[in-house]
Amino acid sequence: MKILVFDIETAPILAYTWGLFDQNVGLNQIKSDWHFLSWGAKWYGDPPSKVMYMDNSKVKNVQDDKKLIEGLWKLLDEADIIITQNGDKFDVKKFNARAAIHGMQPPSPFRSTDTLKESRKVFSFTSHKLEYMSAALNKKYKKLTHKAYPGFELWKACLAGDKKAWKEMKTYCVHDVLATEELYNNIQGWIKTQNLACYFDDIQVRCFCGSTNLIKKGPVYIGAGKFQGYLCKDCGKRPKGKLNLIPIEKRRNLLKDSK
Repeated sequence: MKILVFDIETAPILAYTWGLFDQNVGLNQIKSDWHFLSWGAKWYGDPPSKVMYMDNSKVKNVQDDKKLIEGLWKLLDEADIIITQNGDKFDVKKFNARAAIHGMQPPSPFRSTDTLKESRKVFSFTSHKLEYMSAALNKKYKKLTHKAYPGFELWKACLAGDKKAWKEMKTYCVHDVLATEELYNNIQGWIKTQNLACYFDDIQVRCFCGSTNLIKKGPVYIGAGKFQGYLCKDCGKRPKGKLNLIPIEKRRNLLKDSK
């Protein structure tokens, strides 16, 4: 089982407009299209020193992101599962678009856990953005604000070839990867992630997170069923067994609502 945590940074679309508010930009007004600037990634559980990073800081044509796409493609092709913040809507689709432009085939199939999407399912935080969530929940890695190049200035400086800006872009992107991984760890017990137990070849009782550090809790009653409940001491999930503990003789005598 290989789980990849990653984050991408892209350049903006540069276009001609006649105003600042509520503009409709035609295709013939685009001066240069968006493209990848950099990406950061790490295999889940590896130490922070193992974060991988690629950018276009040293290429002649910053818009030529083919090598960036090829590098990320190789990692996605290895991954069984990916973890991202808003990756289902942004990172994955942006990668797919640039890969298709470069004539590349899709990588091997992978399952996705998007912390933004999963958070919205179970929480009502003031914001589900990484900046807010990491500030509220993370102890070590919180989203950076790149103070030396506030807001859009970082992207503008990188496109202008500012070496210090590219260095800050790397710090910013790598930190996002680490913050996303820590956020995932913090909310894993609350969200419905993939059943990682399926990726192990043993027959041990495992939590959805893959841990065997379980204690029995319960029982859990669902409808006409009674099941052994468990508590995962690693992620906090409360899974249940599949075996109905109510004897079949008793189940035959259980009544159902006539409605």
